[in-house]
Amino acid sequence: MHLTLALLKKGIPGKQWIGKHRRLRPITWQMKRNTLKHLDREAENEYWISRPYVTPDQEFGNAAERRALSWLKIKETKFLNFPEHKSITEHLSHLNISKNWTS
Repeated sequence: MHLTLALLKKGIPGKQWIGKHRRLRPITWQMKRNTLKHLDREAENEYWISRPYVTPDQEFGNAAERRALSWLKIKETKFLNFPEHKSITEHLSHLNISKNWTS
């Protein structure tokens, strides 16, 4: 079958851009240029990531105070929405309609 296709130049069976026997896209100079730009950008990112701005000693615990303050703020907002305390008599006062059984 492949020999027949090669000899008769019938083309690619089915859709020509997808599948096992697809037609390959020609690589243009724009594709090469874009690939080189992406590789250069990746190399620059790796360069900047490999050199940290602060040392590990400076980085250790630098956000502890900020996190503690934000946690206190969250806790205070939760307590503002918390209902005030009630005694058991206030909870059960709806049962105290008539006192016929005590008289």
